[in-house]
Amino acid sequence: MNWFESLFFGSGVPHSIFILTLAIACGIYLSHRLKFKGITLGITWILFCAIAMSHFGMHLDPVVETFAKDFGLILFVYSIGLQVGPSFFSSFGKGGVKLNVLAMSAVLLSCLTAYIIHLVSGEDIATMTGILFGAVTNTPGLGAAEQAFADIQGNTNTDIASGYAMAYPLGVVGIILSLLTMRWIFRINIDKEKEQIAAESEAQKEIEHIDILLANPQVEGASIRDLSALCNMHLVVSRLVRPDGEDELPDVDTILHIGDRIRIVIDQEHKKSALLLGLETTIQTDTKHQAHLVSRNIIVTKPELNGKRIGDLNVRATYHVSITRIRRAGIELLATKDLYLQLGDRITVVGEERAVNKIESLFGNSTKRLDMPNLISIFVGIALGVALGLLPIALPGLSQPFKLGLAGGSLIVAILMSCFGPKLHIVTYTTSSANLMIREIGISMFLAAVGFGAGKTFIQTLVDGGYVWIGYGVIITLLPLLIIGILGRKWLKLDYFTLMGLLAGSTTNPPALSYATTLSTSNDRAAVSYSTVYPLTMFLRVLTGQLMILLFL
Repeated sequence: MNWFESLFFGSGVPHSIFILTLAIACGIYLSHRLKFKGITLGITWILFCAIAMSHFGMHLDPVVETFAKDFGLILFVYSIGLQVGPSFFSSFGKGGVKLNVLAMSAVLLSCLTAYIIHLVSGEDIATMTGILFGAVTNTPGLGAAEQAFADIQGNTNTDIASGYAMAYPLGVVGIILSLLTMRWIFRINIDKEKEQIAAESEAQKEIEHIDILLANPQVEGASIRDLSALCNMHLVVSRLVRPDGEDELPDVDTILHIGDRIRIVIDQEHKKSALLLGLETTIQTDTKHQAHLVSRNIIVTKPELNGKRIGDLNVRATYHVSITRIRRAGIELLATKDLYLQLGDRITVVGEERAVNKIESLFGNSTKRLDMPNLISIFVGIALGVALGLLPIALPGLSQPFKLGLAGGSLIVAILMSCFGPKLHIVTYTTSSANLMIREIGISMFLAAVGFGAGKTFIQTLVDGGYVWIGYGVIITLLPLLIIGILGRKWLKLDYFTLMGLLAGSTTNPPALSYATTLSTSNDRAAVSYSTVYPLTMFLRVLTGQLMILLFL
């Protein structure tokens, strides 16, 4: 019996590892079993399991608790940075600026709402910060706030985690409730909304390529390289058909003549510029002259190509093929000569079948190579993130230097490394499954450690008036989202599905996104909107988590 009691109620590292992993396992089990109309609290059940176990006398060794919380947060935030980094800066293009401005406004409004409640109610700002991040269901922000408090005070504050735990459940429900409220306010008919989107998509379909009959006199005798200067944009010409019907695979030095027909890979915004070359036409795809041309997707899996410019590979001159586009982290890019390749890029190649088969060996095209994790870059990046997070930064108006903290430093380094690392020949690619594994392990360790720390006083805090925090959380959840939702619908005329993705992304809330995607089965606008604002929102949540403590504590 002594063995059994010591296993659950003892002390030391082995005991701590046992109850830590037990809390994680129980929380994950409940996340799969306990659902209400498809809505679940997810792995946040780990937090509540750890709180319950701590309340009944199961405690972690202080050193293990601190390590699990800090290292778990680092793993979680760093994996998020690796995921969003490649699309972080590109998310501001193609209308993303307006969506990100709205998402940023939602972040600031939620912070302002929490601060006003702090002034009116007299609630401690540290507690309000915990309530804030529970209300917006953002765990990295909670970690950043706890880290900032520990840096200033030299100890932890369990009320931060308690406030988070009390506000989180209704935070998940409240975000979905805000989506339903927007639907009621504007009397939105889902079927009509889908029909309107379908009509707009058909009329404004993004161009993947455009066929041009060359008629501009300046084109006569010019090379494809010269066309970029003529149109004032980068051109990718994937096909060339001479007036006699002969199909050629062009390169940058190919000479053009009036009457030639060319296919340009282009997007919607550059259509008018391309028409400076001549008239829009159609190149048939079933003639005997072009039957030998094939288009194939090839994955970049050779590490030595990481960070190489497309122009430096000379694929047209050497292999007589054309790279038309590149798909990276869910975003399609034009294959300009100055674009840097990254490991895991999926490139589209056009050319004769024999030549395309040869170029596969140049890029690798072996998914097995991508299964090997690049641990050096991961651990070097984490080390740099910790160093940056601990770097004191003097800011006017602050009584002591500002620090990005473990969460902020790790997130920034991960974004920068995944976005710009290839230019320095640093391999930062990880498979989706590997990234997800790191992220889930990290957040599980963090939530369990936070729960054990908060569980000692959680019930007493709730009885002593902590239930009021739930009401504060509901206000912080609903008010900013409703304001931003009304602005998005009235000002930007956003369709309902884009609006749902925006509101879910501004709280980085997967259950809300899941609800939105179940309604938008005929289009992906909710998912696109969510992924557009998610990177900046996550960064701002981590940053504001620290600033709330540093500025107002």
